[in-house]
Amino acid sequence: MARSKVTGNEALKLAERIGVAAAARQLSLYESQLYNWRSKQQQQLTSSERESELAAENARLKRQLAERDEELAILQKGRDILREAPEMKYVFIEKHQAEFSIQAMCRVLRVARSGWYVWRKRRLRVNTRQQFRLSCDAAVSSAFHQSKQRYGAPRLADELRARGQTFNVKTVAASLRRQGLRAKASRRFTPVNYRAHGLPVSENLLRQDFCASGPNQKWSGDITYLRTDEGWLYLAVVIDLWSRAVIGCSMSSRMTAQLACDALQMALWRRKRPEKVIVHTDRGGQYCSADYQALLKQHNLRGSMSAKGNCYDNACAESFFHSLKVECIHGERFASREIMRTTVFNYIECDYNRWRRHSACGGLSPEQFENQNLA
Repeated sequence: MARSKVTGNEALKLAERIGVAAAARQLSLYESQLYNWRSKQQQQLTSSERESELAAENARLKRQLAERDEELAILQKGRDILREAPEMKYVFIEKHQAEFSIQAMCRVLRVARSGWYVWRKRRLRVNTRQQFRLSCDAAVSSAFHQSKQRYGAPRLADELRARGQTFNVKTVAASLRRQGLRAKASRRFTPVNYRAHGLPVSENLLRQDFCASGPNQKWSGDITYLRTDEGWLYLAVVIDLWSRAVIGCSMSSRMTAQLACDALQMALWRRKRPEKVIVHTDRGGQYCSADYQALLKQHNLRGSMSAKGNCYDNACAESFFHSLKVECIHGERFASREIMRTTVFNYIECDYNRWRRHSACGGLSPEQFENQNLA
């Protein structure tokens, strides 16, 4: 091999295989030159190793500084719980695990990592009581929203019992509180003052006895007013006190005697014109009018009127209006009388008579009560 063509690395590799003297003779080199090359190569390797060691040491020191900074930050946030029970420390670790490493928090707070993982696993496990609460909350929420947020705990308990899910009223109430669910709230009742008139007034035959042993024994009638953007819409109803069903209703933009007569005519048609029914109302001019009184006489009905200024004499009709306004009207805006008319009709015929549970009917709706007792 020519001397000018050989490199130091090749010469040193050859010297490692066959020895320095043999390599020098073969390459036509001095042995001292090979020894010089070897010495320089060893110095270079020593410098590279030293640099690697320094880089590793630097990384280790940086890592220690980062760990110390993390420990100081943990101590600043968790100094108040260092003397607390392990459960409180576990809560702290769970709350800050996105900010600090679990290993560092366990080291600073002096708790075992295995203990924290056991606590977390036990915490995530749903026990029997929690499963019951979850199933109860789901059932109560479903029934609450299906009832259009109108039922409180007693009626919801009846509704769930009808579905085959029996929960105590207190359990349902606790579930409502837990979920922040509240039935539509009522407003303060304000009695209506009627204008004085000189028309004859009927005797109070009802005397606040709202119980009836069968249908078409006692009816109650009344008129209320509903606000729309177009003005007032007046609603007259007739209620059978046996089942609390609304059997007659009429709506108009004017509160006239015809409004009251139309509601009574509907009740007579719906109940196949019974006779000798006590029809109780207040002593407003519409009910004292000649037209309304003539209608009572024509169908052999017994007129009855409340005492002056006593709304409790006609409490059942007032109670219905209260339910209507709380569950359907309050909190809503009605742009026209026609929209209000449709809303009220749907509430009476689709919700109140058919599905709404009534305490006077033993938790049944008026229609369910009648079907059950007339079967």
